[in-house]
Amino acid sequence: DHRDLHSFPTRRSSDLENSGATVRGSEKGGKFDLSGTLARSWLASPNPNGISNSEVLRPWVNGMDLTKRPTDTWLIDFGMGVSESESAMFEKPFEYVVENVKPGRQRNNEERTSGNWWLHRRSGEELRAALKSIPRYICTPRVSKYRLFIWLDSTVFPDSATFVVARSDDTTFGILHSRFHELWSLRLCTYLGVGNDPRYTPSSTFETFPFPAGLTPRDTRNGAPDTHEANAIAKAAKHLDQLRTNWLNPPEWVDWVITPEEDIAGFPKRPVAKAGFEAELKKRTLTNLYNARPTWLKLAHEALDNAVAAAYGWRDYTPAMTDDDILRRLLALNQARV
Repeated sequence: DHRDLHSFPTRRSSDLENSGATVRGSEKGGKFDLSGTLARSWLASPNPNGISNSEVLRPWVNGMDLTKRPTDTWLIDFGMGVSESESAMFEKPFEYVVENVKPGRQRNNEERTSGNWWLHRRSGEELRAALKSIPRYICTPRVSKYRLFIWLDSTVFPDSATFVVARSDDTTFGILHSRFHELWSLRLCTYLGVGNDPRYTPSSTFETFPFPAGLTPRDTRNGAPDTHEANAIAKAAKHLDQLRTNWLNPPEWVDWVITPEEDIAGFPKRPVAKAGFEAELKKRTLTNLYNARPTWLKLAHEALDNAVAAAYGWRDYTPAMTDDDILRRLLALNQARV
């Protein structure tokens, strides 16, 4: 019975199609975050080791940055296994950590946390490895009212309140943002918080999800295949993403800016409100967009769903197909996977 998938033995592709594609964001374990304004002011500051502070500073996002407006927050990150003396060579960032992180971390009972107070609590080795070889990645909040997926530049470091899908192709993005994955994830997720919002748990919602044949994360490890079905999904996904970006950051209201130091370090441009549009721009969030769900958004999602349904071979699919029928088909595919 697909109606209660929690009680049904859904198969996990832990060592097959979906393995190794998702990873949780970094757990910093202290106030390593700071304003973008302060971080950018340090990019041009000299260090005794002759290395730019851009090596230990980078833009950072948490779940709220994804569902609301970006807060222009940055992160100090000395890396994995870096000694105190090496980290101290980055003068301004290190002194900030001495003042804002060290006191709290040294009171921690966990030796790894208190002894290496200048480093993040969890090194994020899997996360760093996942982002190393791709220019961008798919990110989703752990907890949110809607199951939203967002593109982020690989230089942006995600917080533990997010999950990363380490793929850079539009086809994977489109499948994840389809009605089919949303229904599956909502049926298999847990719920959290005052608003009883859905919590994305990759072990149950991602690893069990039956991607269309030939388009699984295993198939897209080196990019999506050049097939009619994959290209149709990619086209619809790119269109949806572009429409959302235009709505979130209207060119009439926003300038996309970057300092020379950010540009040299390979950091992405960031949106800044033009004078007089600050208040209006604050209302332009993905949550508010999906609350309103204007017709153009509905139609863009329907076009994406049609492309994904075609990849499944569901020639009879229409937006009128019931959630129960979709889940019944997905469960059958899940059970057929080995």
